[in-house]
Amino acid sequence: MLKEKIGFIGGGNMASSLIGGLIADGIAPEQITVAEPNEERRATLRAHFAINVVETGAALLASTDVIILAVKPQVIHEVCSAMSAQLKGHSPLFISVAAGIQVKDINRWLGGEQAIVRTMPNTPALIRTGATGLFANAQVSKEQHELAESILRAVGVTVWVEKEDEIDIVTALSGSGPAYFFLIIELMQQSAQKLGLNEESSRLLALQTAFGATKMALESSDDCAILRHKVTSPGGTTERAIGIMLDNKLDETIDKALTGARDRARELAEQLGQ
Repeated sequence: MLKEKIGFIGGGNMASSLIGGLIADGIAPEQITVAEPNEERRATLRAHFAINVVETGAALLASTDVIILAVKPQVIHEVCSAMSAQLKGHSPLFISVAAGIQVKDINRWLGGEQAIVRTMPNTPALIRTGATGLFANAQVSKEQHELAESILRAVGVTVWVEKEDEIDIVTALSGSGPAYFFLIIELMQQSAQKLGLNEESSRLLALQTAFGATKMALESSDDCAILRHKVTSPGGTTERAIGIMLDNKLDETIDKALTGARDRARELAEQLGQ
């Protein structure tokens, strides 16, 4: 069980998700403090989680071992710059969940030589079924590495990457990925309705099929290609459907989509780091 004191700057949905996961994992509420400028939001967090709440990040620095930067990317520069003068003599671990902000920029805004873990969680983290990619800079110790992983594991699975630019691939795959699956479910439902199935049945069957397929893949020792072949009988309905998808270059479309998302992540990182 974690003994460190954990501070959040920003009390929005992702912070709430992490707080809920940490408390469910046995972290005592008094170990957690959130800096949130919105008074109503502070009151909600205090009432819901029985944690400590403060108005500004300045109050966190002297009393926390970990600071989680859970603010919008557009304001992280201002937040980090405001803290930089107070970091002399105290070096907490910084964990950023701000999409698209590179470690070198966070480090520069904090004054340099800070231990920083950059993460890319996705929206299912809000219901503790997330997938998060993590990257640590050279200042992060082995103990801090394990600490960051323990915190993010509270809302799902974690995967470390060795190079920071791989976070852009994580963004394209799992960060944006839930929307891809929502689109596929949406289109399957629409197609079933066009073929004559009612809306309620189409929706339920599409959702349960997606859930069941994912659960099978997670629990099986076979990879998805083998599982697909196992349910694709020669000359059957599944083979016909898969063939049409591949004839229409679904594989190339997925490649282009993920490449485009990765490239856009890199563009945004450069813009936000200025």
